[in-house]
Amino acid sequence: MAEEEVAVEKKSGGNPMMMILIILIVVLLVAVGGIGYFLYSKGILDDKTNTPTAQTEQVNTVKKEDIGETYKASIDSLVLNITDAKGRAKLMKLSFTLKTTEPSIESILEDTKAEIIDSVIRQVSARSSEELLTVGGKAMLKEEMIDEINNILNDSIPEGDDRKRNAVVDIFFTSFVIK
Repeated sequence: MAEEEVAVEKKSGGNPMMMILIILIVVLLVAVGGIGYFLYSKGILDDKTNTPTAQTEQVNTVKKEDIGETYKASIDSLVLNITDAKGRAKLMKLSFTLKTTEPSIESILEDTKAEIIDSVIRQVSARSSEELLTVGGKAMLKEEMIDEINNILNDSIPEGDDRKRNAVVDIFFTSFVIK
């Protein structure tokens, strides 16, 4: 009979390591949930207010009001080599349209097309495919392309010419494929 009491005590006591593990998992889940709620309530996880594209859109809306009449020119079907984070080669097909305030953008673009394509290749090659697939990576690439293309176009305009400087106000990606 004494043996039966010892056996009953062992069964009802349970494994103390299992209880500690369950308690730790519950505490961890509560902590992660609390941190997630805190970040969400502070707006840190809110995509609409903190992304670079939202900030870029605010800046672009101010620029659009001051622009006036705009013109467009396209660069189509660039095939570029890029790498991923592990160093493996990938291909990227990129087409984009320039939005500018210069009416003669087509002729200027034809004269400087090789320089612009070279600049785009350098900028895209400096990034990994993972970075380019994010919204922030695309926004950063777009801003850098606008700056660099404006520099190229400004250098191509001779002194005393009445064409506008910094005429490119936006870039629209019409094809952005990474494989």
